[in-house]
Amino acid sequence: MAALRQRYRLERERRVRPDGARQYLGTDAEFGYYAADPYAGEVPDREPLTDIVDVAVIGGGFGGLLTGARMRQQGVERVRIVEKGGDFGGTWYWNRYPGIHCDIESHVYLPMLDETGYVPEWKYSPGEEIRRHAVRIAERFDLYSEALFSTAVTSLTWDGASETWIVATDRGDAFRATYVVTATGTLSEPKLPGIPGIEDFEGHTFHTSRWDYAYTGGTPDGGMTGLSHKRVGVVGTGATGIQVIPMLAEDAEHVYVFQRTPSTVDVRANRRTSPGDVGADHDGWARERRDNYLRVVSGETFEEDLVADQWTASAGLLEKLLPSFRRQGDRAEFETAYETADAVKMNELRTRVEQSVADPETAEKLKPWYRYACKRPTFSDKYYPAFNRDNVTLVDTADTHGIERVTAHGVVVGDTTYELDCLIFATGFSVGTSGVHSGKLPVHGRDGIQLLHAWARRGPRTLHGFTSNGFPNLIQMGSLQNASSVNFTHILDEQAVHAAALVAAAEAKGALVEPSPEGEDAWIAVLAEDAPDHEWFHAECTPGYYNAEGRGRPNGPIAYPHGAYAFHELLRRWRAESMSEILQPRNAAQS
Repeated sequence: MAALRQRYRLERERRVRPDGARQYLGTDAEFGYYAADPYAGEVPDREPLTDIVDVAVIGGGFGGLLTGARMRQQGVERVRIVEKGGDFGGTWYWNRYPGIHCDIESHVYLPMLDETGYVPEWKYSPGEEIRRHAVRIAERFDLYSEALFSTAVTSLTWDGASETWIVATDRGDAFRATYVVTATGTLSEPKLPGIPGIEDFEGHTFHTSRWDYAYTGGTPDGGMTGLSHKRVGVVGTGATGIQVIPMLAEDAEHVYVFQRTPSTVDVRANRRTSPGDVGADHDGWARERRDNYLRVVSGETFEEDLVADQWTASAGLLEKLLPSFRRQGDRAEFETAYETADAVKMNELRTRVEQSVADPETAEKLKPWYRYACKRPTFSDKYYPAFNRDNVTLVDTADTHGIERVTAHGVVVGDTTYELDCLIFATGFSVGTSGVHSGKLPVHGRDGIQLLHAWARRGPRTLHGFTSNGFPNLIQMGSLQNASSVNFTHILDEQAVHAAALVAAAEAKGALVEPSPEGEDAWIAVLAEDAPDHEWFHAECTPGYYNAEGRGRPNGPIAYPHGAYAFHELLRRWRAESMSEILQPRNAAQS
């Protein structure tokens, strides 16, 4: 074990930039064209809106869709979703790259299956099936009627006189909403690697979240005839890279895979499923399956693992990523047992590389040397075999701490320049760079106080992660001071149910939704009391978005320490017993 720890430390140091330079760049300013919408077509002109709605929802991904649907179920009439993309779907609107599939089982990932009567066709759905389900929810709950697409919210301002929010957008809108729900997601802004010369490349280039089928030809199922005589470079070997690289290998003349850190790539075993396979023969089947999955991955007791995949089999190792497991006994004994189980799993995954890749040198470079929860696990049965093809070359960049530079005609690593016709960035999304917590969407509450300014002295202050004192009728979705899980659509649905319940209660009482400072303090104390000590774990991890590219992940009152399943139970009890504590009198009621 001591030798393994030392190997992990050495491999980490090979991947940390010694010059302290930024690992990634945002897609704004001179790189804004990487984030342009290739799917919306010509955006029609429209007159700016100055009307009033009951609820404004910022974001049209599953968080916004589920909020709109749950509001409809509570009888809310005017729900307006504002989305910068050209349609609903969020990440499934943007990500349409070849080979795209969900890595969570479809029958627990796709929300509102019970309500829409849909049963997914695959154990792990392709992206287009998921995007169409997003549209299905929007149509089922009449969310298109008030929606604003290709529109970005630029500010939210509370008007105390009318007790409404003024929602301003980049299309000149300044409409009002009694309630605002922010559902902007945590991974919504594509990022680029911070490589010198990236702007000098004269070949074709794009980000995987804006796939250029006009250049490559084909569809998400392949057939990219436009690449048949092209040398293609791919930067990034995370969850996107392991799906897109095998597809490129089938169609491009040659593919160069530029790897900083190899992913763990476990068995996928995707297959078509029938309703009988997943127990879809009675009302409520999807909720039962989804709840069962959450129990398993949250470390709760369960009688049967209904999903039984690699996520549930390795659930205990996610304890360092998601504070969710019930610990029993001595902490030192727990850590020893955890480290042993982690080593067994990682050795299993490294063995899979040896068994799948013919060339020993390539196989060695593809082996992941870190602990399981350091990076998001990935799953594929096609990724490793792609490196057995003559037209695929792995370029490991760990010895040079990444790609050295990009030239007009290629990529430089060490003493070699790899000449390319096309350079594709599979580098994922920036964490926390959109929405109200990033500062890019200014929120001015009571007396003009800006949200981030109100939090500047003591850090974020919320009740259950949703609401903040001084910002009435503003409901925030996300994982801050809330709870998370690998199946985030389940989390979002529970948050949407909670948001709709808050609005319904406020409307019934003619009240505002706003916690007291004392309520916030009590919640922060709950988060802090049993906050797990994971800072040391992430400090030893290879750089990635889980540990802010090696800068660390501090402890503190960041998330509910007992996991998502327990958190949802807590919210249900609170709604039944204590909801009145968040309802404050309106001005009209006071007068």
